[in-house]
Amino acid sequence: MIDKGLILEGGGMRGIYTAGVLDCLLDRGLHFKHIYGVSAGACHGCSYVSKQRGRAAGTVLDFLRDHRYGSFRNLVFTGDYFGVKFVYGDVPDRLLPFDYAAFMESGQTLFAVVTNMETGQAEYIPLAELKRDMDRLRASASLPLISRLVKFDGKIYLDGGIADSIPLAKSVADGHSENLVVLTRPKGYQRRPNTSKVIRLAYRKYPSFVQTSEQRHIFYNDSLRLVEDEVRANRALVIQPSVDIKVGRLDKNEKRLRAFYDVGYSDAERCVSENDSFFN
Repeated sequence: MIDKGLILEGGGMRGIYTAGVLDCLLDRGLHFKHIYGVSAGACHGCSYVSKQRGRAAGTVLDFLRDHRYGSFRNLVFTGDYFGVKFVYGDVPDRLLPFDYAAFMESGQTLFAVVTNMETGQAEYIPLAELKRDMDRLRASASLPLISRLVKFDGKIYLDGGIADSIPLAKSVADGHSENLVVLTRPKGYQRRPNTSKVIRLAYRKYPSFVQTSEQRHIFYNDSLRLVEDEVRANRALVIQPSVDIKVGRLDKNEKRLRAFYDVGYSDAERCVSENDSFFN
């Protein structure tokens, strides 16, 4: 077990890159003890903890053409683009069974990052028993405007990427002096301000959340600077796309998604091969 932090950025369907990275780690027998997953990163992190190689990619690729998985039809009739019952019930329970027991017995801790609607702040929820904590995972991946708000423990949440897209600072604060950061954007990417007023209108009852959303580009780019600082100090490694395949957050192009998975796998292979001491 590697007693270091593993940071998994989200990005909707761009998370297929992370699935490739995680499959490479599983193939190499590399199991991180502490994992911080955001949105799709949290979802794919579950299959990594349960050691189900190929399952993370399968949850995306196997159901691309099934409207129950993700569709504007779902959005119109349920308020969620990604079908809640299908994605968080039918898939893990029947269609692509999740090993809940292996997850619980792994000895690893996976934190799902969520954004509190009332405070606009990130919270880091440990997923101890996934069957019970599925709403926590769903909250982390509930993208604004195309998902309903998720309520648990008397609080209301949405996508963790709004408040903390790259939770490296949290991992460092938790005492992890070395971290592996998996990003789904290529080197040099900087997030730009979102000038749309849609978020402000849609979530006007939650002013703190709106404020966080409007400052997201600042938080994101600050996180990238922290990543760079940690890399320069030899306290972090980064795996990020070496090939800039244009995958959108709702992308359904199977060829493009499979190619991005392959890039993730090969980037992880290269990183592991070039940094033996970090992974031992």
